[in-house]
Amino acid sequence: MPYIALVTLVVRDYDEALAFYTGALGFELVEDSPRADGSRWVVVRPRGAGAGTGLLLARARGEEQQASVGAQTGGRVGFFLHTEDFAADHARMRAAGVRFLEEPRHEPYGTVAVFEDLYGNRWDLLQPA
Repeated sequence: MPYIALVTLVVRDYDEALAFYTGALGFELVEDSPRADGSRWVVVRPRGAGAGTGLLLARARGEEQQASVGAQTGGRVGFFLHTEDFAADHARMRAAGVRFLEEPRHEPYGTVAVFEDLYGNRWDLLQPA
């Protein structure tokens, strides 16, 4: 069955993005390989996600790509990080400096809070009901 393996996230700098995603969010580094053109193939994904969808961290090139850093979804929540322990992950992320835009709320579909990554892209931390 086909599945989405990677989603590209345009970043300002590989190393600062890696520090945030592996440090503050606790993702695992799957691959960091140099490419012939001087770029890198950098893939991260939530720890324990197995072969689930990963993020390809792609360094912005040119003005148009630079302008999209942090605004890839036009200010909407564009990424959804599911958790099995909302309270623990929320506390760990806050302690690591992740900026939450709201207090956790309980919805019919689960417990959720919106946060921003280091560039301003909006994410849901969500423990499904």
